This record gives sequence, C-alpha cells and structure tokens, in this order.
Amino acid sequence: MESPRLLVIAPWLPKLSETFVYREVLGLRALGVEVITASVHDPGDQWREPALRQLAEQAIPVYGAGPLAMLVEALKEVLRRPRRSLSTLALALGDVLRAQALRPLPRLKILWQCLGGLALASRLRGREPDHLHAQMAHVSTTIAMYAARQMGLGFSFSGHAADLFRDASLLEQKLLRADFVRCISHWHRAFYQSLVPRPDQDYPVVRCGVPLDGPQRQPDRALKSPPLLLGVGRLVPKKGFDLLIRAIALVRAAGQECQCRILGGGPEAAGLQALVTQLGLTGVVELAGARDNPEILATLPEADLFVLPCRTDAAGDKDGIPVVLMEAMACGLCCVSGDLDTIRELIQDGESGFLVPAEDVEALAGRILRLLQDPDLREGTARRGQAWVRQEFGLEPNLRRFQQALRLASPHHLASPCP
Repeated sequence: MESPRLLVIAPWLPKLSETFVYREVLGLRALGVEVITASVHDPGDQWREPALRQLAEQAIPVYGAGPLAMLVEALKEVLRRPRRSLSTLALALGDVLRAQALRPLPRLKILWQCLGGLALASRLRGREPDHLHAQMAHVSTTIAMYAARQMGLGFSFSGHAADLFRDASLLEQKLLRADFVRCISHWHRAFYQSLVPRPDQDYPVVRCGVPLDGPQRQPDRALKSPPLLLGVGRLVPKKGFDLLIRAIALVRAAGQECQCRILGGGPEAAGLQALVTQLGLTGVVELAGARDNPEILATLPEADLFVLPCRTDAAGDKDGIPVVLMEAMACGLCCVSGDLDTIRELIQDGESGFLVPAEDVEALAGRILRLLQDPDLREGTARRGQAWVRQEFGLEPNLRRFQQALRLASPHHLASPCP
C-alpha cells in the first residue's frame, strides 16, 4: 500500500531550532511521499539554504497571511459547506466549555484556532491530502484536528516538550480523536497512556531521527589545548546553560583549563553574559549566538565534550529528547546532560553518555573534570553513544517507521463528509 498524500503542519515551517520537523518533511519527500506543508505563523524569508527557502515559500499559511485573510477563508468554507462547518464549530464550542485547567484567554483561543482549521480546509480544497499530521501538540494540532474534522479526514500528531508540559491544550481530546499519536520516546508513550489508554499500535514510537552521514569527530583524538566544551540550544532556563557556566568556574578552580562555547540565541542571553562576567570567565566562555544546522554540525567535531545540563524550569517545561544531543552523539562526541526521565532513553548513564542530577553544579563540574582527565572513559563512552544513536535514532529508519504508522492508521473517529 502506498503512503497517503500527507499534510504536515507546524507552528513555523521551517524553523531554525526545529531541524527535526523540516528534516522529516524533506526525508519523506526523498522517499517518494507527497507532502504538502502548512505553517501556522509566517516562517519568514531569512533562509539561506535553497531547500528551506523553498519550504518557507510553499507552506500554506494559517495565521501568516493575516487575521482578515484567515477570516475570509474561514467564511468561504462556511458558505461552501454550512452543515459541516456548523458541526465543526459546535465541536470547538463544546471543547471550550469542557476544557479543564485553561484560563479564559486560552479557552477563547480554541475558537480562533477552529477558525484557523476552517481556513486551512478552505485553502486545501483542490489539493486535498489523505491525512493530516501536526508537529507540536498545542496550536498546530488544534488547527489540524478541526481541519481534519471539516474535511472528513484522519489526523495524527507528534508531541515534544513545552507543547505537552507548559502549553498543553485539549490534550486528552486530541489523544482520543487522533488516528494515532506518534511518540518520540517510550516515555512519551507511557505519558499518553496515563492520560488516555489506547493500544500500543495507536501510540507508535517513532524517534526524531538524525542524519548519520554528517561530519565526524576523529576517534581517540587528543584533547585540544585547552579542551573545548560545547553546548548548543535555545538560551532558555530549561537548557541549564547557567549551570554549565558555573560548572566551568569550578572546573577551572580545580586547576583544569578549558574553553566553553555555547551556540544559540534566546531571552536568557543578557543574563548569561552577565554571569560570565561576574564569574571572571570572559575569554573562557563564549556565547556565540544562533547558528543554522549545517554550521552546528560542522562545529560538533571540533569539540572535546558536549554538555547540555537540561532541567525542569519554574513553569514545568522540560526537554523531550534534544535533537542536538543525538547529533553530538552521532558525530562521536561524549555527551553529558541533565538527568531527566525524558532523556534517559537516549543517554544511559555511564553507558552511552552521562547524566547528572538537575541543578547540581558540583556534580556537573565533577563529571566534566573526570571526563577531561580520563581519555579511556571519555572515548569509550563516545563510541558506545555513537553506536546507540546509529542503531535507534537514525533519520531513515525512523522515516520508515512513520510511513508504517501512516499505512496502519485506522480512522477511529472519522465522520463522513457533509455537503
């Protein structure tokens, strides 16, 4: 059976920090799957890579064309299919009234997102997909859920991190109505099962795969002088870069010279730079700003150790499985991360990498110091981590798993289209 024609929607498609979304789209197309794309927000025109620029230009806009244009498209859909539209709007209104733990404004947003779903359905007329898949479990999945209802199609979604932990909306309804829910880890599957029990085949585990043919670190290479530690990610509290900076100060106080480079942009940039200055680490810790993915992949082999001390932030947000950890392990780097239940499937402590207790700066510094001083431990762990990523987290095998999930999808809640 051929893969269905697929609509993939994401909050921004493409987005610099969400490599796993656009890689999957491009990878599916390379396998011969017809993929239409939609972007909730305008992805902008800053793209240097031709493939990403084309993705941005081709993505069907939802909010990006402006609120008036969206409302006009939604009205067109209502006029074309009034009975179906009233049914979809009634479903959304019921969701608003039944929504739990949502403040008034997020409740009202559900109705706006339903209108976005109607507008998306209108814009898809004439190039109808067979199935809708949303990346991120919040706004894009809400829009996809109502658009699928409007078009009489099935939908699925992938949840990741903040969309599940901080910004969740109608999650139980989405778990009930989706044809299937793509789980990026077994932890995510267990989390969904705790909310809405369904057969495991409805919660297939399909990793966010990474390419395995990127630049490689030379194995058993001598440390740089001084050794280079690398961290990559958005400069937000859950990434723990403040912990890394404080750990660098302790490592140097113990007599071990090192350099640290942090790639990424975000709201914590000024505070982190102030911390670097406060701890006397100017010239030691470099906040190098955001980089696109090819630059990051090219930088990884230059490092001696990769450190991403993830934590749960004050709002309850935490990482799923950071893609950059997979990329670093795939290139042959030994990795240290924060001990989160979501990350333990990627990093088994002491086997494929190292986990340190969240918020424990002394433990982080101690682990960094040990790894810089023990080449056998560092290099052996790097080899095992690389083998594990190649076995389980490669892009191509996970694209095949996703294709299989699409083929097996059965529309549990599909109503026949109304005129």
